[in-house]
Amino acid sequence: MSRQPRLLDDLRSNLTSLENHLVDGHIDGRVSRRDFLRHGSVLGLSLPFLAQVTMVAGYSAAPSVARAAAQPGATIRIACASPKQAIDPVRGGTPGCFLLTQQVGEFLCVPGPDLILKPSLATSWKPNQDGSAWTFSLRKGVKFHSGGEMKADDVVATMDRLINPENTSNALTVFRGVLSQGAIRKVDDYTVEFHLDGPNGNFPYLVSSDNYNAIILPASYSGNFEDTWDGTGPFKIDRFTRNVGVSFVRNDDYWGPKALPAKTEFLFFEDIQPQILALQAGQVDMINKIPALAGIALLSNPAVEIINIKSSANQLVAMKCDAGPFKDPRVRRAVALCLDREKLVKGLMKGYAAVGNDTPFASIYPSADPTVPQRRQDIAQAKELMKAAGMEKGFQVTLSTSRYLEIPEYAQLIQGWVKQIGIDLKLDIMDYMSFYGQFVPGQSPFFDAVLGIDDYVHRGVPNFHLSALLKSDGVWNTARFNNKEYDALAKSYVASLDLEAQRAVSGKIQRLVLEETPYLWSYFYDQLTATKKGLVGVQPTAVGHLFLQNAGMA
Repeated sequence: MSRQPRLLDDLRSNLTSLENHLVDGHIDGRVSRRDFLRHGSVLGLSLPFLAQVTMVAGYSAAPSVARAAAQPGATIRIACASPKQAIDPVRGGTPGCFLLTQQVGEFLCVPGPDLILKPSLATSWKPNQDGSAWTFSLRKGVKFHSGGEMKADDVVATMDRLINPENTSNALTVFRGVLSQGAIRKVDDYTVEFHLDGPNGNFPYLVSSDNYNAIILPASYSGNFEDTWDGTGPFKIDRFTRNVGVSFVRNDDYWGPKALPAKTEFLFFEDIQPQILALQAGQVDMINKIPALAGIALLSNPAVEIINIKSSANQLVAMKCDAGPFKDPRVRRAVALCLDREKLVKGLMKGYAAVGNDTPFASIYPSADPTVPQRRQDIAQAKELMKAAGMEKGFQVTLSTSRYLEIPEYAQLIQGWVKQIGIDLKLDIMDYMSFYGQFVPGQSPFFDAVLGIDDYVHRGVPNFHLSALLKSDGVWNTARFNNKEYDALAKSYVASLDLEAQRAVSGKIQRLVLEETPYLWSYFYDQLTATKKGLVGVQPTAVGHLFLQNAGMA
């Protein structure tokens, strides 16, 4: 398709200098179509507008995919992990919990499978000149299940509730240093301004469904979510039975197209194998989340469809940097050089993952610097590093983790690999809740282990990992990594509104983190959802949410 300069000039005439720079990068080939659409959506440019710019600039449109239409009126039965805690959109942090709150609740915006941000309860958003303030326009005519209209007061109250330390929300790990109480302001009933602690180029992701606690609740919400299940979503509560399951029915007052299923039923399981057996026996129609290793029987089953969403979800190895055998970065790098990442992806993850490079910049991130060399297994170099650190005789250490997804098998592989450089690794694999304990330092193996592995859900941008895990004052900095140069680079990255500026800083961050190696990001695994053949319209997300309003049998 040929470029149409006059039409392109017309489209660009009302853009800011920042937005025009993104268009320039796309036209010149520095920014791919995928990255142009993703970053443009962050800046608040609509998808139809971005697609039009792409076509007028001379690029072909993305191919459309034909989809089978679902029949209305079905009851969809879903096998899922038990929530393991009270169902609470403010405090809930387990995958089973935030899957369920999302069935009735909604967010300001939602990333699609392509990771492009799409409007939901907000219809549009824009930053100020430096990204220190963002203005969101809200959708009109949206009703909570309890009857009141969703307005700016509800958004302000929701966000203030999440950043109030007394509510102990996991959202604090996202908002700390970004957003403070009293900084969310109502402009009018349908406009909200977020005045940030500093410039933040990726802020819309932080109030999207990527931040699973950011479901908009009524301003009057006072807790006890299980009594009301009040939200704005396409389904509303039918029946909840603790430790058994929950069902939802169509919300006929929904602001958007009405849900096709008449009912959805979520059945709780403590382990993945009973879920697999239930799907094979026809007792459920789908499994929300399957691990590649344990779910291998389903991956090649002709009666089962696998929905595969690329993600930045990872199983992170943390090494204490302030004391013990991992205080010396040469020892940490030696451990990193023992791992065979290609084998992890092909064997442990059955190909449903991308190789990691021991930094939080997954390859799906547009801001990742592709010129940073990939770390590969090198036992000889690992032994040299151990010798240089005075550890050539090795040492004994315990790795603590939980019995969750592929983590136990991953721990066993690490155990075998580090033995080659003299490390006698003992494994302490405990149940999920025991690993987290009281979830405070001194009372939690998650925080206290000298060496540990934890599972981290997908994030559409790396800000969470850069701040919560790696900054010196990060609330989940379980490696106790403390590096002032890194802190300054992270601040610079977070503040950047421009994609190419983010990319320049990310290269420096990636190289520094590789040198220090406080954590091992060995792979980023895909979100896998299994459905029975013929069930269509199911839309999982990389975070682990499940949109079912268009689901049914073909």
